[in-house]
Amino acid sequence: MGRKIISFVGIIGIANIAYGFDSLNVSFVGNWPFGPSFAVAYDSLRNITFCGSGGGVYILDLQDPRNPQKLSEGIHTRGKVHGFFYASRDSILYIAAGVAGLEIWDVKDFFKPRKLGYYDTPGAGYSVAVVDSYAYVADGDSGLRIIDISNSSNPEEVGSYDTPGDARDVAVVDSYAYVADRGSGLRIIDISDPSNPEEKGCYNPRGFCAWGVAVVDSYAYATGVWAGLRVINISNPSNPTEVSHYSTRVSAYGVVVVDSYAYVADRGEGGFEIIDISDPSNPEGVVRYDTPGDVYGEVAVTDSYVYVADGDSGLRIIDISELSNPEEVGNYNTPGDARDVVVVDSYAYVADGVGVRVIDISDLSNPEEVGNYDTPGCARDVVVVESYAYVADRDSGLRIIDISDPSNLKEVGNYDTPGSACRVVVVDSYAYVADGDSGLRIIDISDLSNPEEVGYYDPPQEVWGVAVVDSYAYIVGPGLRIIDISDPSNLKEVSNYISDANEVVVVDSYAYIINGKLRIIDVSDPFAPKEAGNYKPPDSDAWNNVTVTDNYAYVGNGFGGLRIIDISNPSNPKEVGYYKTPYYARGVAVVDNYVYVANSSCGLQIYKRLAVGIEECKKEILSSVFLYQNEPTPFVEETNIKFQIPNKSRVNLRVYDIVGRLIKTLVDKEMERGYYEVKWDGRDSFGEEVCGGIYFYKLQVGKVEKVRKTIFLK
Repeated sequence: MGRKIISFVGIIGIANIAYGFDSLNVSFVGNWPFGPSFAVAYDSLRNITFCGSGGGVYILDLQDPRNPQKLSEGIHTRGKVHGFFYASRDSILYIAAGVAGLEIWDVKDFFKPRKLGYYDTPGAGYSVAVVDSYAYVADGDSGLRIIDISNSSNPEEVGSYDTPGDARDVAVVDSYAYVADRGSGLRIIDISDPSNPEEKGCYNPRGFCAWGVAVVDSYAYATGVWAGLRVINISNPSNPTEVSHYSTRVSAYGVVVVDSYAYVADRGEGGFEIIDISDPSNPEGVVRYDTPGDVYGEVAVTDSYVYVADGDSGLRIIDISELSNPEEVGNYNTPGDARDVVVVDSYAYVADGVGVRVIDISDLSNPEEVGNYDTPGCARDVVVVESYAYVADRDSGLRIIDISDPSNLKEVGNYDTPGSACRVVVVDSYAYVADGDSGLRIIDISDLSNPEEVGYYDPPQEVWGVAVVDSYAYIVGPGLRIIDISDPSNLKEVSNYISDANEVVVVDSYAYIINGKLRIIDVSDPFAPKEAGNYKPPDSDAWNNVTVTDNYAYVGNGFGGLRIIDISNPSNPKEVGYYKTPYYARGVAVVDNYVYVANSSCGLQIYKRLAVGIEECKKEILSSVFLYQNEPTPFVEETNIKFQIPNKSRVNLRVYDIVGRLIKTLVDKEMERGYYEVKWDGRDSFGEEVCGGIYFYKLQVGKVEKVRKTIFLK
């Protein structure tokens, strides 16, 4: 297959990305996946644009570039949209969708786009190029993947080349694929035989971190973080040589070449730059244009306009009819990072940095936005009480939004707190705001149009979270502090429990705080809190948010996804379910058996908690191989390894030690489609007990490989 030999540790890295939808006792239901914009494509025949937004795509009518109109938000991907290839002749949109790999959508009817097929690549799809019947995917740590798309409903991988770095962009010309491979520079891959791609040459000077690439004639135009634009002569693919260099203002990411100009996405303060490359040996800057957001990836260019995917600032449309004087003429404001979520009746209210989004969830499998309100700053938290949403806005304090008509939200009042509002709790006629370096602020909201501060408590450290029960406020920052609020104008600290924390929920006699793990604090005596128990999963990331319902704590675990912890015994909490969300899990809300996760750049994700067993979305079961984390891990005597296969296949399941030596073959036979469970007792092929330490188990099903790590305690 043209794969070069890589270390076992490298394989492990691929596997950690590949099982992006791994789950236990939780199944995917639906999503409203929109977020910051990193991809854009343009249909010149129909004058529409495709704007990648988090894990979805907006299709916009550009008949009037000054006033883009949404035609559809019907493209929902399971991973974050990083790149497009648009085949205008067939009206097919190919999407590099992060952990979801490659997705193929028919957009002939732009009001009702239709998913044709997908291929779950082993890495994270960042970019895709399509030539003839093949899609070439820059797949992060998994290098270049070559997918046969002649049958779009059933794409199949036919070849791959595992580049030494992190493949971020790909351009295909004639028989070569040019891969921007981050720290490994520009790699030139011979793809004349798609089943056996081979590296022909590379350009990798010291300090060059390749991020984007475009190829025209005998030149590759490669961009790099802090390295600007490099013009590389590729007339001899086995010996590419730099002919010139142009320094952009900040960090050059994506690049598009049209006629005699290179349009370079220059993240940060740079926006984008237009560079005259009519003489490749002497590129000259024409103009810089600062967009309000961060241009990480793509721009699309027509005769008179540049369409910019501008991160949190959505789609920006720049008139370049006068090349030396570009001017923004229109924009479409896509959502920001989903930070918190609350669910009331048939609506989910999402604080997304930009403001508040109201999502109709009456059809859980197909949520739709029905209204939104942009706050002045960064909306971090939202609480809904009756017909009002109370928003903690980092830059402008407390905002009070009338949500009686979800399609027409209106602000009715606000109070600009002195600090950086992080969290808000509403009890009776008061709003309690965790205000960063300005402590706890208590706002009287009896008159919604004129809220007033009536008291505050400013501890030595910042306050990031707050919970209120009876006459006490529980605030967290570097520690848990319990404040007597019986007299809001005269707040008194009654105790503190020193433990860094950024979130707190209080239920019954326990405070559940987040500080890299879930810590359960007995607060039955507010004057003498004490820890009852704690839980930290083996692969925890950054614990962000916790919701407690019945006997379970639901935790937004950053890149670790959603975690469900049984807290019926506070001294011995146990994880009973999880879902590896497609991006960064933050806020969590629970209603009945459904869990709603504010999933950062991938919007709102909806899951169902299952009573028993391991299950996944039916569509994924039918078409994917999954290898689950063994249980228990670490283990002492034996452990269970579970996996699923979608079709009758030859299956190999083997255990290796940390240096890659085969320890034992657990499975080597043809197996029918289904779920399987295999036990390993910590013994090798000769029946001898192995030494304690780290081991890896690898599942191979046909051409698909999955790898996980476990620990044997002897």
